[in-house]
Amino acid sequence: MATVNLYLTFNGNCRQAFEFYGSVFEVEIPYMGTFGEMPPMEGKEIPEEDKDKIMHVTLPISKETILMGSDTSGEWASHFKEGNNFSVSINTESKEEADKLFNGLSEGGNITMSMEDTFWGAYFGMFTDKFGINWMVNYDDPAKAQQHP
Repeated sequence: MATVNLYLTFNGNCRQAFEFYGSVFEVEIPYMGTFGEMPPMEGKEIPEEDKDKIMHVTLPISKETILMGSDTSGEWASHFKEGNNFSVSINTESKEEADKLFNGLSEGGNITMSMEDTFWGAYFGMFTDKFGINWMVNYDDPAKAQQHP
C-alpha cells in the first residue's frame, strides 16, 4: 500500500524552514542536498545563484510521517505561489502501483513531469490534478537501492 506525506516548496528559504522545523520537532535532518551537488545533466547548467538552494530535504516526524521539501529554481520559480507551495507525495510499493496512481490521479489535470527513472534512482513523476492539487508519485526500487548505497 502506498504511503502519503507532504512535500513543501520554498522560494530560497527551505534550509531555514527545515532547520526551524527540526528544532521544534526535536529531530535531526538525515538528508539535505543542494542543486549544486546534483550530477551534471546534459543541456542543463545550474545558475550560480541556485547552487546553494535546497534540491531535496527529508525530516522524519514519526515512524509513519516524513516532511519533505525543496527550494524552487530556474524555470520552476515562476510558478511559485505562497499558499499553494506544497504537494501530496505518494511513495508506492511497485512501479505498477506508481503508474496506476499517477495515471488515475492526473486524468484531466496538468502533468509537469511524466513518470521516469531519475538520477537519484527513483521512478518519479509530478502533476497538478483537475482540482488544482499538486502531486508527486515516487517508487524506490529496492534492487536499485542496493546497487547505490
